[in-house]
Amino acid sequence: MTSLTLCDIFEARRTIDGIASDTPLVPSPYLGARAGGEFLLKLETTQPVGAFKLRGAVNAVFKLKDATRGVTCCSTGNHGRGVAFAARARGIRAVICMSSLVPQTKIDGIKALGAEVRIVGRSQDEALAESQRLCAEEGLTEISPFDDPHVIAGQGTIGLEIMQRRPDIATLLVPLSGGGLAGGVALAAKTIKPSVRVVGISMDRGAAMHASLAAGRPVEVEEVASLADSLGGGIGLDNKLSFRLCRDFLDDVILVTEEDIYRALQTHYFEDRLVCEGASAVGAAALLAGRLGDLAGPVATIITGRNVDMTVFSAIIGGAAVTLGDYRITGAPYAA
Repeated sequence: MTSLTLCDIFEARRTIDGIASDTPLVPSPYLGARAGGEFLLKLETTQPVGAFKLRGAVNAVFKLKDATRGVTCCSTGNHGRGVAFAARARGIRAVICMSSLVPQTKIDGIKALGAEVRIVGRSQDEALAESQRLCAEEGLTEISPFDDPHVIAGQGTIGLEIMQRRPDIATLLVPLSGGGLAGGVALAAKTIKPSVRVVGISMDRGAAMHASLAAGRPVEVEEVASLADSLGGGIGLDNKLSFRLCRDFLDDVILVTEEDIYRALQTHYFEDRLVCEGASAVGAAALLAGRLGDLAGPVATIITGRNVDMTVFSAIIGGAAVTLGDYRITGAPYAA
């Protein structure tokens, strides 16, 4: 499969039905007041593994031949959990490769699903190299976290659900990392409603897709610790699908600071009663920081996952300082 269409996303929805959930789309009155209109949250936190990545992983794993010996992937955490869940459902081996930057809570969650875990280096590229070695030497099948057509189609079901439930959506804010989520969601949304504005949002340190789009080709970036750790990692210099989808279907890409994400996590907790990851909060972060410009509504964003390091999250909720590698966020108590 070298290209994707809305038909592939409909097929993915049939494949994942009964395993990955059709998740709630709920209003945030607080964020709506600041957006000047309705602001909706797509709660992928309610998936069985606590994150949207289950959709693409299930679609990809269940498309494999019966003779498949096992699967492997590189992951910043949630994709690995989705692959582990899907592999267990099919009764096949799973080996998840991650860098040392991945929070321990995500490593523990993957092990709890019966998968093997390999911690390699300090970047997703190093984890990817180990995943590729396993394919070459042990005959496993790689499930890319973002540059696989079945993974992208699975993630695209989120856009399908949003637009079918609320065809009046005018702006869609999508967390942006390797582009599997943003590319799939944008493909679905823009095919159904070409006028919808789809904005990819990432952190301002180590945003690989943003740098690649600016350069006009996939490029490498330094991977650093972030509150939005799920958005870290490269997109692969030989990227075949997700770069092109983001280039062709995203209307804009916006970056937010770690301080913006810190504030947004507090806001989701105190105003929306949500425990979520930093990557989930980038849509709210962009809104609260005034980075979205003129905003046509209704607006929807995707709360991508809940698998957060609770020690760090508790510090943020309490207004404490947080250290990310050599970067320090001073912190402050929440104030509406």
